Parts: sequence; structure tokens; C-alpha cells
Amino acid sequence: MILVADSGSSSCDWMLNVPDSKPIAFRTKGLNPFFVNEKEIERVMKEVPEIIPYIPEIHELYFFGAGCTTPDRREIVSNALSGIFPDAFISVESDLLGSAYATCGSKKGFVSNLGTGSDISFFDGSNLKPSLHGNGYVLGDEGSGTWFGKLIITSFLYGNMPKDLAKKFDEEYRLTKDIVIKNVYQRDRPNAYLASFATFMADNMLHPYIDNMLRDGFGEFVRTNVMTYPNYWEYECNFVGRIAYHFDLHLRDVCELHGIKVGKILKSPIENLFDYIIKREQSVLSN
Repeated sequence: MILVADSGSSSCDWMLNVPDSKPIAFRTKGLNPFFVNEKEIERVMKEVPEIIPYIPEIHELYFFGAGCTTPDRREIVSNALSGIFPDAFISVESDLLGSAYATCGSKKGFVSNLGTGSDISFFDGSNLKPSLHGNGYVLGDEGSGTWFGKLIITSFLYGNMPKDLAKKFDEEYRLTKDIVIKNVYQRDRPNAYLASFATFMADNMLHPYIDNMLRDGFGEFVRTNVMTYPNYWEYECNFVGRIAYHFDLHLRDVCELHGIKVGKILKSPIENLFDYIIKREQSVLSN
């Protein structure tokens, strides 16, 4: 059996191929090694009832995750998963590579993640080219859920949010400066906390203030990430992530304005990624 995972910072989607049956799909919280350690990853996996009966039969595990960009971070995830799946071959790669497989397949193109965080790279049909982007929620993540969450919260706390919108925001969240400080600076997963406010944007995306915020944020992503490539107009730019998916009309408008060809926009890459991995491994076996 083959188990495939696509993990962001907020959540992780899994799919397991089961012979003569439909794949089993389930979700856990995100397993970004910048925010969770080996013990936490093991604890999360041991609480997944869907997977426990199949552990002895899983012989391959392909994990694509946010934060899995350097050998030491990939090792954190690999070591933890090896403790759960001792008989499996385990591969740990970046979520961006998984998104490239899901959107580009074997074609050349750009692939961007726009979810809790943001990142971009060029896929040459086989490998991702080194990226100068994806610097995390403190130094980057333009156009991401975290990026927009910071804008929403600060505009409310500073009193810059339009009164009608501020009233709705206050009634829904009852936020104070102390609550925000505690969640951002004293608790785990501050990026996921900030990104959670994207729900408010989705519920009010037609409000002129939110509409402008979305266009400005995507414009910042495009200028800082996509347009730094000298040939950005030659290839399709694919997007993966809830922010790209839920605000696709705004994103498409901004891309069109800057001469960027939009390819696929997926809410989650897991189904396409799962199909790609299964077909690839079956092809290897047949050869």
C-alpha cells in the first residue's frame, strides 16, 4: 500500500490506496517541522483511527509538506514517520514539489502555494528550480492567509477598518489587543491563528475594503514573487491553496492585469498528487 500526504501549516491531507477498494482519505492538523517536533508528529499520527489497521501493510509513504525545505527539517518528519511506519520506504519533500506534480505533471510551468503561507518556484518538468521566496510569515508570505490575517487584525486594532465592517468583526471575534498578543507571541502556530481570519474575508469579499485588500495583497504576491522571474509571461502559473481557490476571481484579475497566464487553481493538491504518485509507481513496477 502507498500513503501520500500533503501538509500545510494548518492541516494535512492524506490518501491511502487500498487494493480493490476506494482510496481512504483523512485529515490531520498540519505537520510543519518549523512548528512541530518529532514527538508531536508521532502523537498526531497515533490518534488517526483510519490508518492504524493498515500500518503493517504500508510499504511506501510520500510526504510533501510546508517547512520541508532543508535536510534537517525533512529529517524531523522522516524520523517521526519511521517510528510509526517502520517497514515503509519514506520520502519527505517540500509541499511546493507536491503542488508541482499535482498541477504541472511533467510539463514546465510555475507553481505557487497560496494558503496559510505562500511560495513559488519554476518546475522544469522533473525538478523544482531553487527559489528565493517562501521566507515565512515574518519575512514573507505575501498574499497568504497569514499575510491577510495580519492586515485584518491590525486594521481593526488601529481603528482603520470601516465602521460597518469593524462592527461585524467585533461581534464575530470580540478581539482585544491582549488576546491577539497572547495568540501571536505566546502560543503555538501563530501563522495558523493569523490565517484563520481569512474566513472573515471570504464572508465579506464583496465589501469594497476587503475587495481592495485582496487585490493589493495578490498584487504584492505577483510583484514580489512571480514577476521576479525574467520569463514569467512565457509559462502558465499554477496556484494551490485555500486562499487562491476561494479568492480566485480576484487572483485572476490581478494576474491578467500583469500579463500572467493562469493555469490550474486547486483548493488542495492531494487528489491530483495522489493520482500522480500512484501512476508513477505503477509505471516503475511495469518497467
